Amino acid sequence: MTPNHAALELWPPAISATASETDLLILAFTVLTLLLTVPVFVAITYFALRYREGSEADRHPSGIRSNLIEISWMLIPFLLTLIFFVWGARLFIASKNAPPDAMVIEAIGRQWMWKFQHPTGQAEINDLHLPIGQPIRLRIISQDVIHALYLPALRLQVAALPDRYTDLWFKADKIGTYHLHCSEYCGTDHSVMGGQVTFMNPGDYQEWLTHAGAQQSKVAAGRTLYEAYGCAGCHDPGATVKAPSLVGLYGSPVKLADGRTVTADETWLREKILNPNGDRLAEGYKQVMPSFAGRIPEDELGRLIDFLKSYTAPASGKAAQANP
Repeated sequence: MTPNHAALELWPPAISATASETDLLILAFTVLTLLLTVPVFVAITYFALRYREGSEADRHPSGIRSNLIEISWMLIPFLLTLIFFVWGARLFIASKNAPPDAMVIEAIGRQWMWKFQHPTGQAEINDLHLPIGQPIRLRIISQDVIHALYLPALRLQVAALPDRYTDLWFKADKIGTYHLHCSEYCGTDHSVMGGQVTFMNPGDYQEWLTHAGAQQSKVAAGRTLYEAYGCAGCHDPGATVKAPSLVGLYGSPVKLADGRTVTADETWLREKILNPNGDRLAEGYKQVMPSFAGRIPEDELGRLIDFLKSYTAPASGKAAQANP
């Protein structure tokens, strides 16, 4: 680590309105804490010296007692700290509700790297290019152990968990290149699991997308995987195996063999692909689908689910029944 390493910076720059407000919250709470504690320690020091053993002092009880003072020194600090609780809660709630127009970036953590994929298909390893002034939602998952994506300049971090999606969102307002880290110890090379996020003007970002080379869209790539893994051979019309159609499945109710009815959301689709056995068998079907756990990489699983979410019936026909 060199003296110029970002980890040695006293305070990283804040590049979003939320980051600046977070700094203000921390600073204000620190000031309040000092105002409430410093006088107490100063008084303790003074009285310890003034009334130390052997000093000349009147040690008789004064007889003065005020319930108002007793209540005030407890109630006023409580109310002041409650302000910061409400302030922090408001920031937390806002961080969990991304705007509907947020651009979704897929992020996958694995030992020991970060992989990011843009909506138009471009993928990056340990580097991430984003536009300023645009709400960005990172949809994060881990392919192996628990990681944590930490963006110091945005004052944000979130756990990357295996088999479960987490997310965070932000809107940067300053261009530049900043560090990203894994803040959860994840193995031997945890210390090198980092990278950079570069924020650009929207025009420069579009130019970067062009020069980065547009790949297949996530839906098109998902369709390719759908066929490559043999899904089409069982679930498409005319297949020899009796398997239900997946057209229009996403978001629809699915009746299971045990009598329950579930909704085919992203989590359920993911679990069904990885472990189709047990309590996920659809009513009226036998369990012949193999498990894809350990066979399909996390990024490919995400693209496959993106395809299933968009897999709708042609306008001229009706969606087939979707009970996988």
